[in-house]
Amino acid sequence: MLLVATIAANAQYVTYNHDSPKMNQITVEETGAGALKPELYYTLLHNKYKKTAAVKNKLTFRTAAGVASYQQVNEAEAIDSALTSRAKIEALNVADRQVDLAWLAEKDKVESQMRQFQKNIDRIMMTGGSPKEKERWNDYYRIYQCAIKATRDAYMPNAQRKKEYLQIYADVSRQNDVLVKYLVQLSNRNATKNLLSATENRPIDKRSIISNAMSRWNESRSAVRGSQNDDGNEDGNENESVNR
Repeated sequence: MLLVATIAANAQYVTYNHDSPKMNQITVEETGAGALKPELYYTLLHNKYKKTAAVKNKLTFRTAAGVASYQQVNEAEAIDSALTSRAKIEALNVADRQVDLAWLAEKDKVESQMRQFQKNIDRIMMTGGSPKEKERWNDYYRIYQCAIKATRDAYMPNAQRKKEYLQIYADVSRQNDVLVKYLVQLSNRNATKNLLSATENRPIDKRSIISNAMSRWNESRSAVRGSQNDDGNEDGNENESVNR
C-alpha cells in the first residue's frame, strides 16, 4: 500500500524546467523585446530570421487589428440599429399582409353586388335570351370570383387590397348595368314580337268595315244636305256644293 501511494504521488508531481533560449525566442516573436540566444547559433544558421524577428512581432499586428476593430464599432452599431429598425418595420408589414382587414370592411358591399349580378344572369333565359348568352355572362361572373380569391390570397398590404376590392366592385357594377340594359332590350323585343303576332293573327271583317264606312258617309251626306237647304244654296240642276 505504501508503494502504491508513493507511485501515485510521483505521478501527480509536475516538474518545470526553465528554457531561457526558448523563452527569449517566444518573447521576441510576441512583443519584439529581448534577444535571440545563443547569438552564435542564430548568426550562423538563422541570420535572416535573427534580423527580422523583432520587427515582425505579433504585438504590432495585434495593435493594428485592435485599432481597425475600434474604428468599426460605430459602423457596426449603426448597422445594428438600421437592421433592428428594419426588422420592426418588416414585422409590421408581415402582420399587415397576413390579416386581411380590407376584406372585412368591403366584404358586404362586394358580395351584395355579386349576388345581384348572379340574379340578373339567371333572368336571361326567362327574358328570352339564349343559353350561349347566359354562359358568356357566367364567364364574367367566374372571372370576378377568381379576382376576389386571388386578392384575398395575395401577399400585399391592406391599403392595396382595399384598392383591388373597390376596383372589382366598380367593374361588377358596370357589367351589371350593361346586363340590365340587355335584359330590358330582350323584354322590349319579346313584347313587340308578341304584339305584332297578335295583330297578324286577328281576323279582318271586310263586310263590317264597308258597312261602317257607308254609315258614316250617309250621315255626313245627310248633314251636308240639311245645311244647304237651310241656307238656300241649291242650284238649278239640284247639284250639291260642298265646301271643303
